[in-house]
Amino acid sequence: MEGISLLILWFAISIVFSFLCSVWEAVLLSISPAFAEVKLQEGGAIGKTLQEFKKNIDRPLAAILTLNTIAHTAGAIGVGASATKVWPGNEMMTGVVVPVAMTLAILILSEIIPKTIGANYWRELAPFTVKSLNFILFVLAPIVWVSQLITKALKKEKGKSVLSRADFTAMTNIAEKGGELKKNESKIIRNLLGFNKVLAKDVMTPRTVVVAAEESTTIRDFYENNKNLRFSRVPLFQKSKDHITGYFLKDHLLAALIEDKDDAPLSSIKRELIVVNEEFPIPELFNRFMEKREHISLVIDSFGGMAGIASLEDVIETLLGLEIVDEFDGTEDMQKLARQRWEIRAKALGIIEEKTDELKGGTKE
Repeated sequence: MEGISLLILWFAISIVFSFLCSVWEAVLLSISPAFAEVKLQEGGAIGKTLQEFKKNIDRPLAAILTLNTIAHTAGAIGVGASATKVWPGNEMMTGVVVPVAMTLAILILSEIIPKTIGANYWRELAPFTVKSLNFILFVLAPIVWVSQLITKALKKEKGKSVLSRADFTAMTNIAEKGGELKKNESKIIRNLLGFNKVLAKDVMTPRTVVVAAEESTTIRDFYENNKNLRFSRVPLFQKSKDHITGYFLKDHLLAALIEDKDDAPLSSIKRELIVVNEEFPIPELFNRFMEKREHISLVIDSFGGMAGIASLEDVIETLLGLEIVDEFDGTEDMQKLARQRWEIRAKALGIIEEKTDELKGGTKE
């Protein structure tokens, strides 16, 4: 009986410690940075310790793996020695039954079950995990210190996040399918993740549909010819659109009319215009708008000529993934309008042919 009791004791010690290690590991890896930040803001030692664990996760993991290895090794040795005393000379029990039973117990009782519990109830188990791991780290401090030295020596890159933009996009898709994010919310997040790849030429209003005015035109003449103007900002040029000199606000135009400045040229109400090239990234363009407190910029091509106009509205539309249309807008997509106008001119000049009935089902770029 003494041998069986000792066997059960070794078995229980091995399984219990291994169970705890699996729970700690699952909880630690499941805790999100946001949860740790919330706990830190709430105050108390738990939030502070969680932040330390997430910043240097190798330290608590080293303690967990060390204790888990000790539990498995000592348990296997203790159970094996006790089994030999209980069943001396019985190779079937000591060589097959006991090792198989021990393996299955470790797999089910100290791996599958505890890790499932830890992954599903990590919020509730976080305080227990923090307190118990602090004790284990104190007891195994020398071993953890050596383990960290080895880990640091083998690391190739330090301080680099393990998550890429593709990972965040995948997580967004999963959250949308799971119902945590609405479709429009996930769309904005995906647009934001791809924001750095979008250039000014991708969002600008093309030159062919930009409404601009000669700066020497009088305020009265421009108003009489554009009474139904729906744009609040109009670029100004000298001689041609390739020489844009600035822009004016529609409100300033109306104010000048009220003040009887009808004969003054449009250049008298001119404002400076931000100038960027076609390859300018729109995140930087957005920052430029914020710094200059402006809403419109001139986009130039590689030859210095006007390629189009990009506005703060265009940048925000790209981020949100939809067209922002006010009550005065007659056309939602100015780039699409420019393309349609080009096709009409090209057909009139014979540059492209009219589509036949057989080709109407699709387009070819």
